[in-house]
Amino acid sequence: MLYFNNDYAEGCHPKVLEALTKTNFDQTPGYGEDKYCAQAAAKIRALCGREDVAVHFLVGGTQTNMTVIAAALRPHQGALCAQSGHIHVHETGAVEATGHKVLALPSEDGKITAAQVRQAVEAHRNDGSFEHMVQPKLVYLSNPTELGTLYTLSELTALSEACHKLGLYLFLDGARLGYGLMAKGNDLTLPDIARLCDVFYIGGTKVGALFGEAVVISNPALKEDFRYLIKQHGGMLAKGRLLGVQFDALMTDNLYFEISAHADTLADTLRDTLLSLNVPFLVPGVTNQLFPILPDAVLEKLAEKYVFCEQQRMDDTHRAVRFCTSWATRAEAVEALCGDLRQLLGKN
Repeated sequence: MLYFNNDYAEGCHPKVLEALTKTNFDQTPGYGEDKYCAQAAAKIRALCGREDVAVHFLVGGTQTNMTVIAAALRPHQGALCAQSGHIHVHETGAVEATGHKVLALPSEDGKITAAQVRQAVEAHRNDGSFEHMVQPKLVYLSNPTELGTLYTLSELTALSEACHKLGLYLFLDGARLGYGLMAKGNDLTLPDIARLCDVFYIGGTKVGALFGEAVVISNPALKEDFRYLIKQHGGMLAKGRLLGVQFDALMTDNLYFEISAHADTLADTLRDTLLSLNVPFLVPGVTNQLFPILPDAVLEKLAEKYVFCEQQRMDDTHRAVRFCTSWATRAEAVEALCGDLRQLLGKN
């Protein structure tokens, strides 16, 4: 079977594994207070173009999301996000378990707008019963989104300006950030994100690491006591140097960006094939996630050789599915899938 169901099916990039092996018997302090975490953090600050940001390494995306949101909010406050947002649909209520409600906004493409944020906040503040309702205080975005779409620089700028004017924090989930930064047509950079967001993270789990995410905090109000929250929410690794070693390797010699571009390039090959076959998409995209709408009969045949994700049923005979490439996807696997698609859809 060839796996196209996610971007974390493999272990880690060989250079990451080499770094872990090379440093395996080194003795270091625990909990991220080691030289490898310090080196990785310094490289991330340099890439962001800011020496004033705080960088912390956590073990996974769910721990990261719940920790950041818990650090930002008081007990009566909640997080605005798209209705398809990861914290709303794919984290088993982890944010709610910390005592904070997720306030979902309608979205067809995985994105939300500055206008929606303003409307939600103004509706709350203008309601006579506002003290009896959860107060919006943070906006959660993911880039790329759950549907593989991207925020533009102008969209993120508008959201940042709206949040700061309204007194909200802006948090960007970057679990797949590398794939977004390297996608065709993307006009966002790491310095842009560090400038416009109060906090964001650089995903490692889905982009070449065995596990781990790097949280970057620019807002001073969120920096204080953040390590207490990491520990309390299960995101602090005793052998924290394992995170530092991995991110140090990923941030050396442009590795993180090169392997992200690899995934996007292969996704483009698959996307071009689907478009040439006149296959419609649930949403248009440019990253490593594709959501084609295919006949059930075609999908049943593909399932004999390939693993992919079900997204949603479109009608009695068609479903939208997700094909996902990764830093480790082989070109020959994509070529095989493209060939089978051409054969099954009648264009050899």
